[in-house]
Amino acid sequence: MDPVKAWYVLARTVDYAGLTLFAGGLLFLAVLWPAGAGHRGARSVLITGWVLGLLGTLAGLGLQAAWAAQRPPGDFLAWDLLSQAVDSQFGRIWFARALLWLLGGVVLAWVLQRGRDAATAVAWRVGAGAVLLGLLRTTGLTGHAVESTRPWLTQLADFAHLAGASAWIGGLAVLLFGVLARRDPGELASVIPRYSKLAMTSVGVVVAAGVVLAWQTVGSVGRLFGTTYGKTLLVKLAVLATVLLAAQFSRRWVGRRLDFAVVLRGDAATVRPFVHSVAAETTLVLVVLLAASFLVTASPGR
Repeated sequence: MDPVKAWYVLARTVDYAGLTLFAGGLLFLAVLWPAGAGHRGARSVLITGWVLGLLGTLAGLGLQAAWAAQRPPGDFLAWDLLSQAVDSQFGRIWFARALLWLLGGVVLAWVLQRGRDAATAVAWRVGAGAVLLGLLRTTGLTGHAVESTRPWLTQLADFAHLAGASAWIGGLAVLLFGVLARRDPGELASVIPRYSKLAMTSVGVVVAAGVVLAWQTVGSVGRLFGTTYGKTLLVKLAVLATVLLAAQFSRRWVGRRLDFAVVLRGDAATVRPFVHSVAAETTLVLVVLLAASFLVTASPGR
């Protein structure tokens, strides 16, 4: 692989990871666990997501320009490349995306300063929602969704796919590093069942939207098995299926062991199998994000 493209794929992976952590984390705090806005683990997820998203966007802007100009990856911060990038459609969209990440920093600073009061405030929720809508929309504007014969359908599916993935993956991170790390019986009893329902809905949206995107982008079974793009998509689907198996184990634990864990006041040995399952899901998701980055930079016809 071209070194510049490899670095660009990495930048897109970092950007996707940042988006899912930041968007999913904000949603988790706003809807499921406002009290978590005052706790270190949940705050760390939000800060990590914001930093990764901003850095991934800025690096992606320069690396895409270096890739298009056939320049070495070390030139990604060259002023002439950045100037040319901003003059292109991709550059304008990603520059706007960088500004949205800066606005996201304001949303983040607010919740870091005010904690639960911010997470329950209507103004904060409106501001966070506006930033997240912008970030999700700009992500889809630079992918294959705009190139299909039915762009309105694929862009809608792409938006739903990203939103569902963010709610699911970002929620997993907050659950792992926030709720489960604290092992508070009251939080376990109230937050985990609600997240389980949200995750089920999110996975359904991800799968349904993914089917539409694959159908519109790949177009035929032959291209699915006969092109690099199709084979990468199959790898992504295989890893996703493995993630769903781990998620099924988590659901069984919630159904059979959650009450027991609450009665034992968050006993570490009782909660540990669920923690391991959530950690496995979170780790495998990184492979899914890497595959998604390869797909967005590959040609569907090759």
